[in-house]
Amino acid sequence: MSGPDKPKVIGEEWSDERVRSFLAIQPWDAAENPDFNALLKAYQAMRAEDFERFIGFFVAEGRDLNAAGLDGETILDLISRHRRSVDYARALENAGAKKTAAAGD
Repeated sequence: MSGPDKPKVIGEEWSDERVRSFLAIQPWDAAENPDFNALLKAYQAMRAEDFERFIGFFVAEGRDLNAAGLDGETILDLISRHRRSVDYARALENAGAKKTAAAGD
């Protein structure tokens, strides 16, 4: 977390333990898919190379890369609209994630 008491650190190396810790993140809203939530939180917090490592751990646990959020979109649908997220999208696609039919290309 960043803030007045803890400044944001850019370029910090993340250990495997820290990357894996995102597997345990649970959504606040019980209706939200836990797999989508974990992917979203990892995407929001990690650099692309750390996110790619996270995806490896995520898949190894048998979790769902194509889990949908409350709006029916997958994490790949969401980040594919962010022009600076190409490396994140590529990591997901390489691991087998798919866009929903509604998201298109």
